Amino acid sequence: MTEAYIVAAARTAGGKRKGALAGWHPADMGGEILDALVERSGVDPAAIEDVILGCVTQAGEQGFAFARNAVLASRLPESVPAVTVDRQCGSSQQALQFAAQAVMSGTQDIVVAAGAESMTRVPMFSNISYHAADNVGIGPFSPRILERFGVSGFSQFEGAEMLAAKYGFDRGTLDRYALDSHRRAAAATETGAFAKEIVPLAIEGGEHRRDEGVRADATLEGIASVKLLTEGGVISAANASQICDGASGVLVVSGQALKDHGLTPIARIVNLTVTAGDPVIMLEEPINATRKALAKAGMSIDDIDLYEVNEAFAPVPLAWLKAIGGDPAKLNVNGGAIALGHPLGATGTKLMTTLVHALHARGLRYGLQTVCEGGGIANVTIVEAV
Repeated sequence: MTEAYIVAAARTAGGKRKGALAGWHPADMGGEILDALVERSGVDPAAIEDVILGCVTQAGEQGFAFARNAVLASRLPESVPAVTVDRQCGSSQQALQFAAQAVMSGTQDIVVAAGAESMTRVPMFSNISYHAADNVGIGPFSPRILERFGVSGFSQFEGAEMLAAKYGFDRGTLDRYALDSHRRAAAATETGAFAKEIVPLAIEGGEHRRDEGVRADATLEGIASVKLLTEGGVISAANASQICDGASGVLVVSGQALKDHGLTPIARIVNLTVTAGDPVIMLEEPINATRKALAKAGMSIDDIDLYEVNEAFAPVPLAWLKAIGGDPAKLNVNGGAIALGHPLGATGTKLMTTLVHALHARGLRYGLQTVCEGGGIANVTIVEAV
């Protein structure tokens, strides 16, 4: 089977809701990433055979062949096709896995996997709320589905509470983890750890180069003072991921393309796994997916040097760490979505970009990335820095 390699990985700095990137059309953000991947890799843009782009809320400015619009907003030739993928929070990680599968199968040699999401301009769930307001349909969950699982609906917020209860995490534990996320992200920002991965975007008065959500002055007292989302619960906005605008992407190629185009690999794809489980607790599936991925790769968690586990809510990485038996010092070493933001469809390749750069910066070899997704699905991707 043909090997798949990453030859470029880039992301924008995250923008807070109605913040620095609020003036950017999401297709234009995606276009900037596509241009950056071409520039950083040196590939002939006409040689790109497909663009697979993740996006969750495909409505408004993110509707109507959104991935194709990102290509049209870039300097890529109009001959480059594109397709939009929705696997909820893992959309661009799935885009990466589709791209790698295309290369590994020998079907294509040069494929972009990317993601873009403006949660300011296309708010989360707006593709559902629009229809609900007009009384068109009853929503995404049919009575048959709800009856099967004995629920009135599916909620990631309730899933986070369930996960915390199952693994015995109180609010103090979650808040301390959130504080650590900000501290790690602040340290990474100040030491320039993100400098090589960030694509600057023009904004009024200059360029956006720093993740806007990081609170270098965060305190445990401040985090603990934030109102709980559910009375009597443990989840607050402060120990959950931040709403975020941003885009990211990686360029995936075959070994033959490396030779034909004179490209330099930065990572090799080792394993691609996706699994599904309980849609009610929803956020626990990265544990099962990780176990399956490690078994398929013939590896143990001790073989992995760094892990990126998306901080959708603090219980997610903490439960994963507890169940898998990983080393806390290897987890989200530059902070996570609690501090850096979670731009939904862009998060998958955003995390991969950070993971690959972190492996190189530390002279390490293997990295594992996983994201919990709506419906109880999870992707795991294992890479080797080269």
